Amino acid sequence: MKILIVEDESKLALNFKKGLEQQSYEVEVAIDGLMGKSMALGNTYDIIIMDVKLPKMNGFELIKALRCAKLKIPILMITCLASIEDKLKDYESGVDAYLIKPFTMGELVERLQALYKKRYDIPEEERILKLADLQVNLNSKMVQRAGTELDLTAKEFALLAYLLTNQGNLVSRAEIAENVWKNSFDPSSKVIDVYINFLRKKVDTNFPVRLIHPLAEKGYLMKQ
Repeated sequence: MKILIVEDESKLALNFKKGLEQQSYEVEVAIDGLMGKSMALGNTYDIIIMDVKLPKMNGFELIKALRCAKLKIPILMITCLASIEDKLKDYESGVDAYLIKPFTMGELVERLQALYKKRYDIPEEERILKLADLQVNLNSKMVQRAGTELDLTAKEFALLAYLLTNQGNLVSRAEIAENVWKNSFDPSSKVIDVYINFLRKKVDTNFPVRLIHPLAEKGYLMKQ
């Protein structure tokens, strides 16, 4: 899921970005309303998170501009304004949901997942990837094999989800670099191999059937 955060408080925006990236979300940040408008109209996002009080263009003005541009992306408003009147104004202006500060990262993730599911109407069963006795829940980020929960880092989870999405197909290091690391490093480096080894130890060790198969210099194949 790709998210745009429009927030002028740099520390808060950084905390949101760091927390969501740890949950395997892709996050970009705009520091004022005009930047948020430009980024929202010039890129593709799944959800926009924005504050009400923004410099150059406040949250309500930004939402109006995006809706006038026929942008139907879900918008989550974060605000300190807790009155009923303010909440009604949020919904009337085109906000899909809101969160009142302060809130936990867990509450934010839960609201994002609900918005995404509602907007894109993805059946629950399509949000679970399976291969043999391995199961990956894209919502809860839970990974289980033979009923045993596996503890993966955010990057290991993203890598496993990508391999599972392409199960039965050979994926090259360049494809993994592009889709999991977003081309942030040279695919010829050993970073991918290191993470694959981490993943194989957790997913395949202590289980009778290997699911992750390295194919010499070609890449990796996930199959039963």
